[in-house]
Formats: sequence, C-alpha cells, structure tokens
Amino acid sequence: MTDRAAHDLTPPIRIPAGLVVLVGPPASGRTSFVRALVEGRQVDVEAVVSSDGIRAELFGAVAEPAGSDAADAVDARIFEERDRRIVARLAAGLSVIAESTNVIPQARERLIGLARRFDVPVTVLRFAPDVADLLQQYAERGRADLTAADVRAYATVMSRDAGADRLRSEGRPPSTMCRGAASRSRPPKPPHASSSGSETGGAATT
Repeated sequence: MTDRAAHDLTPPIRIPAGLVVLVGPPASGRTSFVRALVEGRQVDVEAVVSSDGIRAELFGAVAEPAGSDAADAVDARIFEERDRRIVARLAAGLSVIAESTNVIPQARERLIGLARRFDVPVTVLRFAPDVADLLQQYAERGRADLTAADVRAYATVMSRDAGADRLRSEGRPPSTMCRGAASRSRPPKPPHASSSGSETGGAATT
C-alpha cells in the first residue's frame, strides 16, 4: 500500500464546530499543528486564519520597528483582515481556527466577541511547552523576526495571562495540546469534547 493510500484510510480528525482559538507563544507548535491538519486534508486551508500568514500575504518579509507607529498600523491592518476572514466563515456556518498567539486576555476577548455575534461555541487549545523547548524550537527554525528574549517574554506572558486556571476563569476550559519536546515531531490530535460551548452553554452566554 502506498503512503498516499494509507493516508487516505486515516480517520479524519473532527475539529470542533464554531471558533477554535489556539493559544501559545511563538515556537510552541501552533503553526506545525495546523499545517499537519491541512496537509493531512483534515481541514481546509481556508479554515485556518493565521495572523502570521496574513502578515506575509499583505506585507511580505518587511518588518517595521516594534512599537513604532508604522508597526502599529501594520498590526491593525493584519488583525482587521483576520477578523474579516473569521467573520466570513462564521457567517457561512463554517468552523474556523484562529492561529495567532492569543496569550493576552484582550486578544482572546476580541475573538470571543466575534463568536458571540453568531452564537457559536468557542474552543480553546492551549500549547504549553516549557521555556527550554520553546527556545530549542526557536533556534532550530532560525526565525529572523524574533529574538530569544522575545520568546522568553511571550512565555512569561503566557504563564501569567494564559494559564489553564486563567482560561477556566474566563469560561474557556482549555485543552493542553503540547507539552515537552516530544510534541514537536507529531502534533497531537484535538479532543472531540473540548468546546467551551458544552461547558458554558455557548459563546453567547459568556
């Protein structure tokens, strides 16, 4: 049996309905996870709305100095386009995966607000390798747009503002998707019953 034929027999992963919010710092495995889903034809490429992908699509590899007015304008344009794409899918009754860091509460609330407009459930998938694994993955990928200090800073914010207890307090009981170096080689499968809609009665109630 060829690899392609064997792959065709693999049962599809069931992505939860509504909005799926990925939470994790850079180099935590979020992008690898959704890439594996797309390459395995388990989700449509259009189902993944990635802020990094939109940045590359609209602005290429050009990076404005962090904190500058130009950088703020670029970020605003990227997230405006991200929201537009998410809304378009939710309005059509389609599931969508929001692939960005989402480590601060304001970022998650912005996404949850979009889900509320369509009364759809929100599922949070939390990617939580330790700092050593993050730095190793960062070094292996050779990203020029981040420094090791940036990765550590994201990890600190993640620990403070996107821990499992914090997400539960927001009404979003998370599923932890990545923990430790083993997760790099094989992204885990999302659980079938992780939607916070089943816990809270749907995104519109929170």
